[in-house]
Amino acid sequence: MSAAEQPIRRALCVSIHDVAPATWPDCLRLWQALRAVADIPLTWLVVPCYHGRRSDPLCGAREYETAIEQVLAQGHELALHGYTHLDRGSPPRNLSEAYWRRLFTQGEGEFAALSTQQAQRRLALGMAYFSRRRWPLHGFVAPAWLLSDGAWAALRDSGLLYTTTLRHFHLLRARPLALPATSLMYSTRNAAGRLLSRIAVSAATRQAPAQLVRFSLHPRDAHHPALLRHMQRTMASLLATHEPLTKADFANQAIFDGGL
Repeated sequence: MSAAEQPIRRALCVSIHDVAPATWPDCLRLWQALRAVADIPLTWLVVPCYHGRRSDPLCGAREYETAIEQVLAQGHELALHGYTHLDRGSPPRNLSEAYWRRLFTQGEGEFAALSTQQAQRRLALGMAYFSRRRWPLHGFVAPAWLLSDGAWAALRDSGLLYTTTLRHFHLLRARPLALPATSLMYSTRNAAGRLLSRIAVSAATRQAPAQLVRFSLHPRDAHHPALLRHMQRTMASLLATHEPLTKADFANQAIFDGGL
């Protein structure tokens, strides 16, 4: 095959959401299913005090933290994924906001309705959690990808490298830039949702390959073998044409390439 005929290598960012002591067994099951296809670098989205659960004054079981440090040692990335993963902001202002904050997210869109000061406080708590453990931190992903105007303002002043929303990858430093990249994910609420989300993921991956494909996995996915098998087939297909990167590595590559 000539150089001109070689398939274009594009980027694949796979993330495991809602990483916390309470969800760790399911996160490991997801990782095991992924490794059965290929041992690729992942971005693990860590929630320091998931649903307000504190197993010690620093919000983390020692065994869990040891496991996280082993993940880091293997070349994976940790990103901050909110602080509690619970939406305790002001009541929704309209039906659209009520849908996204109450129905779509089931009340877990922590940064959906925060003021700038509130968001700064949550970010500071999360960043301090990472700092105390000397875990490198480059990115933030809001629970359910929902960010208020105040949360956006806090993020821009945070010094972090990137954030992601449902449909874009956002570079935060120097020259802010939003790169189109819808995240592929599964719905697990009922059988119809699990079927339709598999169809949607398959349809998205059959389209012309994007510069960046994002695949978001959640601990609850681990409870559904059909979803795991579908994920494995999809991952094998994507890895034939896409280079697996952590989100931080993709962000640095995008900056180097001038936003791709």
